[in-house]
Amino acid sequence: MIVNPDDLSCQELVELVTEYLEGTLSPSERTRFEMHLCYCDWCRVYLRQMRDTAGLARRLSEESLPPEGKEALMRAFRGWKRPVGERP
Repeated sequence: MIVNPDDLSCQELVELVTEYLEGTLSPSERTRFEMHLCYCDWCRVYLRQMRDTAGLARRLSEESLPPEGKEALMRAFRGWKRPVGERP
């Protein structure tokens, strides 16, 4: 296979997937993204998983969570920006 320096790597695709799904990629980046999907089965699966996850997350509401689930999520996210040693 001949590698084109303009080809998008799998890692780059993963980093751009949110922007792709939100429709905020530039036309040239969107083209590179979609060209990569033409030959990469793994990234097609990853994109489908991300679409499915986003779709399921849109169905959630605060009211639909049991109180213990909400509290568990709040605990998990309270310290997510803190260094590992400083997390509760």
